[in-house]
Amino acid sequence: MKVGFERLFRAPYSVPNALERVDEGVWIADQISDRVALVDVGPAGDYGVTFRQREIPSDSSNTSGLASGEDALWLAANCAATLWRGAREVDAQPGTGAILKIDPVTGQTLARRPVPTGGGVHGIEYDHVDPGHLWITTLNQQTLTQVRTDDWSTQKAIDLPYGRAHGAVRCEAGIWVVHTADRVIVLLATDGSGELDRIEVPTEEPEPHGLCAWDDGRLAYCDATSGWVVAIASESGQSIQERR
Repeated sequence: MKVGFERLFRAPYSVPNALERVDEGVWIADQISDRVALVDVGPAGDYGVTFRQREIPSDSSNTSGLASGEDALWLAANCAATLWRGAREVDAQPGTGAILKIDPVTGQTLARRPVPTGGGVHGIEYDHVDPGHLWITTLNQQTLTQVRTDDWSTQKAIDLPYGRAHGAVRCEAGIWVVHTADRVIVLLATDGSGELDRIEVPTEEPEPHGLCAWDDGRLAYCDATSGWVVAIASESGQSIQERR
């Protein structure tokens, strides 16, 4: 798919590793402090940042994924955070990630679940096409796993084409998945039949980490290194989210 890139604004954190567009603005999670901020989508002011509406703490650690669904936020805790800060009792353990369901007002943990295959986790996506399910990047198997939220049962797992899978966005056609090291965002069929489309991210653009649906059928990603939030639009004007 031929696309264009637009740098929208900079995140309020030094290492923004996940983001999620909601009606009120966009949630951005910090990998270092494990705090989550709801910020405006524009306009960008001094230093290229937008207005921060509010911020909440979390019990997550090394936060690498963020989703919104069932009146809650879902955070992917990618193992321990001791590379960045002192350990806390609530942190995930070394080599073992966790999925947290948190209150979007207080940050209180409502539920804590294991990564389905064990090991680490980056991206997470609430399935708004098939509500009641989450998609989780299960890194130690190089798969994307769908779980049911009420009983945490695994529904399916699809193979990923590359390593270091990160953010994900569900759409009617399938699910977009970032592969950070390869600078590619791949649209995969949810039945496991393979790749449907792809977006190449040029080296002159910020590196893709977190991914979310954006306005006007676009996608947006955040770069944990530079702090940029970047929109992606199809050159044809076609909605990327509704791509068939």
